[in-house]
Amino acid sequence: MPIVGGIAGFALLFGVTWILASTSTNNRRSRPESIPQTFEIGKVTDIAKTVDEGGPILYPDLRDATGKRSIVIDHTGDNPAKGWQVYYAYPADRPETCLVEHIKQSRNFKDCEGRTLAVEELKLPLDVRPIVENLRTLLIDLRAG
Repeated sequence: MPIVGGIAGFALLFGVTWILASTSTNNRRSRPESIPQTFEIGKVTDIAKTVDEGGPILYPDLRDATGKRSIVIDHTGDNPAKGWQVYYAYPADRPETCLVEHIKQSRNFKDCEGRTLAVEELKLPLDVRPIVENLRTLLIDLRAG
């Protein structure tokens, strides 16, 4: 009788552990962890000054290591809280594999074919946009739409 009771106790312990593990796994599947939805760049006054002095800022891929989601942050105008634009780091008339390189101290870029492009000739994204939070902080919204 003590042996049967011990086996039943272990079976009960195993069953409860299995149920808890199964429930935990199902909860993770229904609510997958995702990448952050926004990326904080910094204070709008500082970033606007940096763009004004050195040209648009090229940021490496914020989602994976392929480089296809590299972006360029640009600012125009005198108001640091307005005039922000995000571009993909490839020309609008070329595929995403044709990444650009910033030409220092300018608003221009060199593409994979050696062409010199103005920042406005880069691809406009549909799923990345700048957000100015509280007129102070520049964020990049990585959500589609």
